[in-house]
Amino acid sequence: MEKDYSSIEQVRVSKVKIKIEKLYKIFGPKAKEMTQEVKNGINKDELLAKYNHVLGLDNINLDIEEQTIQVVMGLSGSGKSTLIRHINRLIEPTEGVVLVDNQDVTKLDTNELLDFRRTRTGMVFQRFGLFPHQNIIDNVQLGLSIKGVEKAEANETAMFWIDKVGLNGFEYKFPNQLSGGMQQRVGLARALANDPDILLMDEAFSALDPLIRSDMQDQLLELQKNLKKTIMFITHDLDEALKLGDQIAILNGGKLVQNGKPEDILLSPADDYVTKFVQDVNRAKVLKVKSIMKNNGQVVEGPKVNMNDSIESCLPIILDTRTSLSVVDDQNNIVGSISDKEVASILRNN
Repeated sequence: MEKDYSSIEQVRVSKVKIKIEKLYKIFGPKAKEMTQEVKNGINKDELLAKYNHVLGLDNINLDIEEQTIQVVMGLSGSGKSTLIRHINRLIEPTEGVVLVDNQDVTKLDTNELLDFRRTRTGMVFQRFGLFPHQNIIDNVQLGLSIKGVEKAEANETAMFWIDKVGLNGFEYKFPNQLSGGMQQRVGLARALANDPDILLMDEAFSALDPLIRSDMQDQLLELQKNLKKTIMFITHDLDEALKLGDQIAILNGGKLVQNGKPEDILLSPADDYVTKFVQDVNRAKVLKVKSIMKNNGQVVEGPKVNMNDSIESCLPIILDTRTSLSVVDDQNNIVGSISDKEVASILRNN
């Protein structure tokens, strides 16, 4: 089966796919009452000590653009997994709104919610979530079977995605015959087989060895170039967040402390908590040329660098020329310039 994603426009107008407004989640028998205490300023530790209630989310407001990867990160207990489970209402909010394409998910009835989960979202878990008694093709086409898709069509779709994630030839193996990385590829294929608008990935690569984890990150980015899904990706790993995220939201104690592009998080941390998170990051490796270039369209004789290249990859050219370089886009149009002074400034602050 051949699916053609080439017609998807490369240039798009930004549109908010998921809008989270004034979202609170408190765990405990008197959650509604405790919301007012939180609004009055009580923090997570105080709420637990005084009332034996757990603050999961504290007034979260977040817009997620369609066709982007929104990373949510923070330490254990920060609320990131609680947040992602509000998108498909695996967790019910104490108060607040979750809009998907302007539809309030919190107001869906039982049948509407079931349909929303089956057709609009796909979820990839940390521990794979595969059925051990089913082979790979049956695991991948499970959601399609539940929706009533004919067996032949479901298998054809499953094989398409098995091939896309690099597991062609393993479709009749069972999960215990695959490595951890291969099992996670199955989980990704299963989520994509339903063709959801939204992909929810909760610590999806955290259980994998570093090399396999890096490969999975690369594969996700490669798939996203064509699929253009709206992806919410949960992680506690900053390097992973910086590699994958179009936007990165950082949670601390249930509060959203900063949301921005990777370069914004690195260059303009919102508070001491974020500053500590990013203090050991190799900026030259993470930051792209476009994040520090001058947008003057200046034409400079000599070598050129691409705006989407990392600063680290351009260092030999920059250090060799010791002057300004023209910056070009993927179509080789000059879009700005960069000098050794800008690069030196970034490296000094590393």
